[in-house]
Order: sequence, then structure tokens, then C-alpha cells
Amino acid sequence: MSKLKKFLITIGIVAVALFFLSIRDIPEEITYGVSFSKFHTDELKLDWKETYLALLNDLGVKHFRFSAHWPNTEPQEGKYNFTELDFQMAEAQKQGADVILAVGRRLPGWPECHEPEWVKELPVTERREKLLKTIEVIVNRYKSNPALKYWQVENEPFFSFFSRSNCMQLNKEFLEKEIALVKKLDPSRPVILTSSGEFNLWFQAYKRADVFGSSLYLYVWWKNGPIRYPITPGFFRIKQNLVELLYGKKPKILIELSTEPWLLQPIITAPIELQMQRMGIDKFREIIEFSSKTGFDKQYLWGAEWWYWLKKQGYPEHWQEAQKLFNQ
Repeated sequence: MSKLKKFLITIGIVAVALFFLSIRDIPEEITYGVSFSKFHTDELKLDWKETYLALLNDLGVKHFRFSAHWPNTEPQEGKYNFTELDFQMAEAQKQGADVILAVGRRLPGWPECHEPEWVKELPVTERREKLLKTIEVIVNRYKSNPALKYWQVENEPFFSFFSRSNCMQLNKEFLEKEIALVKKLDPSRPVILTSSGEFNLWFQAYKRADVFGSSLYLYVWWKNGPIRYPITPGFFRIKQNLVELLYGKKPKILIELSTEPWLLQPIITAPIELQMQRMGIDKFREIIEFSSKTGFDKQYLWGAEWWYWLKKQGYPEHWQEAQKLFNQ
């Protein structure tokens, strides 16, 4: 048999395998939520409380992902600030919303890994001990709140090449220690681990998680310019089926569906025209349509603070489009 024939047969076998792996039920209904953080409202120079209440009351969001960013929760060693998280959790409970609360060092938002200034000069081992103590305080504070549905430990911890200069190499042993601590302190709630939707194979996060979360970024801007990843929704169905074959079925969430522009500068310094070029209402709708075919029945959108910022600038289209998702 010629090399060309062997090659073509191999390609054919792979194509058939991928076709069957892409077969997965598409949910008829999708539950939508959003990520929200004071960290991001500060970047956009928004009033965090006003923005959050608008998401609850105007947009009608009932499913949130909050992040306990370390610099905000422990700005000085042993001196904790829970003003914002206390309010967010209390309002969520009052209005019947549920919450994913992310803890750890690597949490949503650039530069990915977030540390308070006071810890940065400490040896790595000591920094880790301080982080575990902070996680313990946070878990004990909120585990009695009925609005809390899941804990998320770290954010995309196995996506190692992204922001490596800020995050350093992942220490798997320490990650497992973080997971074990959260489970010990609050055994009643599942722990979410997340992974990049486009790059990681998901195996490492999936096998350690009670609930698995994937991101989905369709439009990005690398150093060579803006691109749309050349993928289809079937790409995500294949990955879900593959991890299930290897590690069994467990709940899966599309936890970070990007609906704000990926830029090389802070959003509020970019011209509105550029923002709309990178994430206009046409792309917003395309992404929602794309994600509806991935097989995930729970999806948390990233960019809600930006929609509100746009609305205040006189561009309400994204906010209005999102309202349709949360009121369907």
C-alpha cells in the first residue's frame, strides 16, 4: 500500500471518528447567567453597586459568577474587606438569584493572577500558605448563604502558556490542596474547575472537578491582529464527548462566553468605532447563535459590565439584546 493511500485512509478514519464524536444533543432551552466583578467595573470607571443592581433589576439576571479577587478581599495582611461581596451575596439571596463564587489567586480578568501588594515579596511557599488562609476565611464566611450554588477554585489553571509571566508555572499539588480545602470546609457544594475552550484538552481540569466549566472566545486579538478562531460549535461537542468517554459524565457549564471586545488597550480608551468593530451587535448575535449549538445548557456571559457602560454612553443595543436572553 502506498504512503499516500495510507495517509488518505488515516485521514478518513479520523474524519469519521470526529463526525461521530460531534454528535450530541442540543438543548432546547439554555439558562443564561453573567460574570460580574467590582474589579471590572473599576476598570470601566463604573459605580459597581449601580451596575450590579441594574443587572439584577433591569436585565433580570438570576445566575451570577462572582470572583473574590485577593487584592480586594485582603488588601492588608489579616485585614479583610467583604463590603462588596457581602452586598452582592445578600442581594442575590434577596432576589432569588444563585451564585458561583470563584476563589484563588488566578481569577477572571487580566492579568489573570491577582495578588495584594503585601504578599508579592514573600517566598512562594509562604504566599501559598497565606492564600490558603484567605480561601478558608472566604469559604467560612459565605458557605451558609443559600444563594451560593458552586465554588470555583482558580480560573483555567491548566492554561499555562497564557499569562505565564504573571502566573508562573502551575503547581498541581498546590491546586489539589486548594480543592481539598474548599471541599473540607464546605462538603455540601460542588467545586467547579475551568479550562480554555479553544486550547486545552480539558482532561486535567475535568477529572478533578465536580462540575466542569469551559470558556468560549470566538473573536480575539493577538499580536499579529484580530482573528476569528476557525472553529465550529461541533468543536465543543467533540471535546465534551471525548472527556465523557475517558472520565464519565458530570455537569458541564459554558462558564465564560465572551461578549465584549478583545483589545490591546483598556476598553474605555478605545474609540467606540473600534469597540463595535470587534464586538458589534452582529458579532454579539453570532456568538449567542454559535454557543446555542455547542451542547451546553448553562451559559455565563462575559461582558455584562461593558454592556452597561455602552448603555450609559448612548449605545443600548447590547443591553437590549441581552434582555431578550434573560427574559425568555
